[in-house]
Amino acid sequence: MLYHVLAVGDVVSEPGLAHLEKTLRPLKKLKNIAFTVVNGENAAAVGLTPEQAERIYDAGADVITLGNHSFDKPQIVDFLDEHSYILRPANYTRRAPGRGWGIYDLNGIRIRVVNLIGRCNLNWGADNPFTVVDQLLTGEKTDFTLIDFHAQATSEKLAMGYFLDGRVSALWGTHTHVPTADERVYPNGTGYITDLGMTGAVESVLGVKPEQSVEMFLGGLPGRFRAPEGPVKLQGAVFTLDSATGLCVGVERVDIR
Repeated sequence: MLYHVLAVGDVVSEPGLAHLEKTLRPLKKLKNIAFTVVNGENAAAVGLTPEQAERIYDAGADVITLGNHSFDKPQIVDFLDEHSYILRPANYTRRAPGRGWGIYDLNGIRIRVVNLIGRCNLNWGADNPFTVVDQLLTGEKTDFTLIDFHAQATSEKLAMGYFLDGRVSALWGTHTHVPTADERVYPNGTGYITDLGMTGAVESVLGVKPEQSVEMFLGGLPGRFRAPEGPVKLQGAVFTLDSATGLCVGVERVDIR
């Protein structure tokens, strides 16, 4: 039996969150989505609050993943420990709050979701994501395994794809907020895309007012990041998974404006 899994790129600030609330459920109905994973680490521009996490979940997410801004809002710390539907990177230190992976039931189908963070040009303080995920995959057996790899370098994401090919159902990248045009099924059956893109303002630099980003690159002080008004987009990908093999048979990018 085939199942459609939707992965949604980083939700950025209030425009992205409001657009997610408006469009996610209609998109799930249109694409016959069985399970949805949303990266929410930028819902508050940097980090997210418990209220924003609840809004993402109520909008239709089954799991919320995070990244390098996991703990930027201190009020999220207890929330991470209390709620199993929100994940921070599994290769953070074990002393970090929350959990890095979970197993979720979909009408008898068991889905493992793992959140990882890259180290190349992003977080060299994290444990090695390759060795961490290798250990995780020796654990409890599931029907599908999904990986959100929150990483900066395309090479690190591509290498992870080859490392896990045939061992996980789907692997997607988040963090750069720019969608890549390399959606594919790897030779041994793992669905892949280097980056999903983002859910936020269209006329922006990664969800931030363009003039603020320009000012920063000119060497000025842009101030607290703010999201521009105007058109918004939801970007991500749909992975079609086969329960007979636990692998992927198709990947489709989505961009809802």
